[in-house]
Amino acid sequence: MANHSLPVTRRRRSAWRPIAFAAVALSVVAAIGGGVWATLSATTANGTPEQVTTGTLKLTMAANGAGFDQAVANMAPGDVVNRYVDLTSGGTLDAQALTMQVAATGSANLVTDGATTKALRVTVRLCASGTWNAATGVCGGTASTLLAATPLSTLSGAQSLVPGAMAAGAVQHLQVSVQLPDQNETTVNGVLPAATVQGLTANLTYTFAEAQRTATTSNS
Repeated sequence: MANHSLPVTRRRRSAWRPIAFAAVALSVVAAIGGGVWATLSATTANGTPEQVTTGTLKLTMAANGAGFDQAVANMAPGDVVNRYVDLTSGGTLDAQALTMQVAATGSANLVTDGATTKALRVTVRLCASGTWNAATGVCGGTASTLLAATPLSTLSGAQSLVPGAMAAGAVQHLQVSVQLPDQNETTVNGVLPAATVQGLTANLTYTFAEAQRTATTSNS
């Protein structure tokens, strides 16, 4: 039988053809793939940076007259002591929802009512369009009651004073009154009665708080 084997040179060329075809195919795919990513693009940016600033919310208290720093001494049933403070919304943001709470420590009979009305009461009044005269208790503008007489035990939670808005820089001129309710007690042979309000002490810390104005959405 005749031997039809290809020469060695032709066999080598035939062996390389599949590899060559594969290389060409990969080159074509790479070229096409590269063409997909060769797209046009463009950008733009503001030449002047946009500046964004945030506002501030501040509430400060200043005494008008004695304020809260001076002790209230030797109260008797029926007595009322008025103290005056100015609250300033000193930040750049408008505020709202002014509240007050009082942390009271000391004698329980002055803080919480028992069977009768015994505990200290606090009343808050506002002088609008004017200020309080701390020596006479007269409002130079229009006076209004923000908080009616409330026992200290209730004031352990925040109480609303001004529910609405307060402009940045606004000042609230307040009269804060402490009253020992009128009541009857009889001391026998120098012995104070049970549940007495005599000879007691309460320590009061007033905390005023405000919230930021309602958040807004603006267009310009």
